[in-house]
Amino acid sequence: MKLHRLLVFLVFYCAFFTRPISLLAQSDKLSDSEQARLEAAISRFKAANGAPGISAAVVEHGEYAWSAGFGMADLENEVPATALTLYRLGSISKPLTAVGAMQLWEQGKLDLDAPVQKYCPEFPRKETVITTREVLGHLGGIRHYKSHSPDDVEVYNVKHFDDPIEAGLRFFENDPLVDKPGHHFHYSTQGYTLVGCVMQGASGESYVAYTRDHVFLPAQMGETVADDRYAIIHHRTRFYQKTESGQVVNADFLDSSYKIPGGGWLSTAGDLARFEVAMLKDQLVHRATRDLMWTPLKPADGSEDTYGLGWEVRNVAGVSTAGHDGSQQGTSTAFLIAPEQQAGVVVLINTEEVKAHDLATELLKIVLDQKK
Repeated sequence: MKLHRLLVFLVFYCAFFTRPISLLAQSDKLSDSEQARLEAAISRFKAANGAPGISAAVVEHGEYAWSAGFGMADLENEVPATALTLYRLGSISKPLTAVGAMQLWEQGKLDLDAPVQKYCPEFPRKETVITTREVLGHLGGIRHYKSHSPDDVEVYNVKHFDDPIEAGLRFFENDPLVDKPGHHFHYSTQGYTLVGCVMQGASGESYVAYTRDHVFLPAQMGETVADDRYAIIHHRTRFYQKTESGQVVNADFLDSSYKIPGGGWLSTAGDLARFEVAMLKDQLVHRATRDLMWTPLKPADGSEDTYGLGWEVRNVAGVSTAGHDGSQQGTSTAFLIAPEQQAGVVVLINTEEVKAHDLATELLKIVLDQKK
């Protein structure tokens, strides 16, 4: 009996830990050769970068085609990464927030060019008017983090806040602007907390509830939740970083409850693939609104800008793409949509300072090559 159990365990172990754990939306969406190329690219990248775990997903022909996990979500307990593993999204949270804001604009509840205080009166007026359009495009003159030092209480916040918007505003609301609004691109995660406040005022709902009900549920993103370090969240990965010598260790502690709109959501590769599908099919906003979001803004100083309303708009792998990258304690993320090709990729890694965008680019090349 003991021998039988041992054999069963060994079969299970070999099947579970030595192969990518895939969850296919449609079993016939990818050819065997394409899936093999994707898996090989991810495995090479994982080995080269020493990342404990990676989950990835692919959209083809406007449909969710494939997702899989590689390596470990939890090294200490030998839990494998799968398509259902939840990762910190980091700044991928921004396009999710932007879609919610633009829904309110479509409904006539939010004037993008009105002063932000019309919807968020708790944010102090500055020497110059700031609009939601400017903040969405990082042209609002609102600062980013004060520094990236371990002593910076914003970057390494350990305090939990039950009201993410009110608490987040306190970090920067009284600080002077770093530039005249509309003048120059200044990336700001803090600014997206202000967008969350605007959304609350325009919708009459909390930011988290609105985003869940009007962005995640319509896109069938059933696993996506706020990153609450005290809650029991099934399938959440552990978070890692590497020392200067290359040793993998647990990442520094972070409670992101103060910046959910700009960097505080958890999601899976599959959920983000569904989000890509919803954007390609105009299920969340109208096509004209999507095009507006995916059009780079024009700073008044004449500098080049590749950022629209919550989205990075770039030429990747020879095609026009919209997407975003993310980086945070214990995570590196990237997702890309190639609208003309009706394709997309998602890469989520449970290690910080790993070039997730490079892997996303490589996967997109594979997907596009299959379409030739």
